[in-house]
Amino acid sequence: MPKAVFPNRLLPYLLLSPQIAVTLVFFYWPAVQALWQSMLREDPFGLKTTFVGLQNFSNVLADPAWLNAAWTTVVFSVSTSVLSMGTALLLATAAEKVLTGKAFYRTLLIWPYAVAPAVAGLLWLFMFNPAMGTFAYMLRDAGLAWDPLLDGDQAMGLVVVAAAWKQISYNFLFFVAALQSIPRSLLEAAAIDGARSGKRFRTIVFPLIAPTSFFLLVVNTVYAFFDTFGIIDAVTAGGPARATETLVYKVYTDGFVNLDLGSSAAQSVILMAIVIALTAVQFRYVERRVHYG
Repeated sequence: MPKAVFPNRLLPYLLLSPQIAVTLVFFYWPAVQALWQSMLREDPFGLKTTFVGLQNFSNVLADPAWLNAAWTTVVFSVSTSVLSMGTALLLATAAEKVLTGKAFYRTLLIWPYAVAPAVAGLLWLFMFNPAMGTFAYMLRDAGLAWDPLLDGDQAMGLVVVAAAWKQISYNFLFFVAALQSIPRSLLEAAAIDGARSGKRFRTIVFPLIAPTSFFLLVVNTVYAFFDTFGIIDAVTAGGPARATETLVYKVYTDGFVNLDLGSSAAQSVILMAIVIALTAVQFRYVERRVHYG
């Protein structure tokens, strides 16, 4: 491949400098500050700071509240990923069968992705609010004692559905692209051989879209870990009784509500390590195997 030739040796560095500056200011500098802050302990008034080394990390990892938040995060992430990906795959396969108005059908399914997480949370809260929600009234009329403000399982179910609804559009786009890349000749040959639609999906369609599915699984897990703060804050604020308090929400609570900056910084460093690990898995095992049709 031909190499780019610049008339001035400084020009490439000048072109790269804005992006490098943004990366340093908005990623590396906060990361270094968080790492340093995680090794300090301040009094409630911020008048005295003590270096404690890794004490904050050991306290966090031994804290039952943090372990509960970690388990809640795992349940929330798995539930959100499975629900959003399963629904998106079902809609994508249905979209492939639509003959009239296919573009309009796809556009309607993409719209929710433009909704902000906090707005998505408020929409579902209004619909299922125990005092005035339309669907809450229908659930109570059906005999279900619906009150996510008091029932932890119901609150978890509500935030999972709201977070999954927000992410369905993203998954839908990738699944549609993956399904369109499958050669029709393979499906037609299997149909001629007598394979029903379910068997064709299991033996042909799903294996061919498996790399995309794995890629989306990593993306949805990261989304559920870190990008659902607005939904949880708007719908349940981590309650009731910390039933929906995820790791990222606990970082906010300890840092900005309880003003325990050292513990909050330690938790953020642990979260950053999780992000790096998930990203490494994505690039090591997924990126090379994903094909966009």
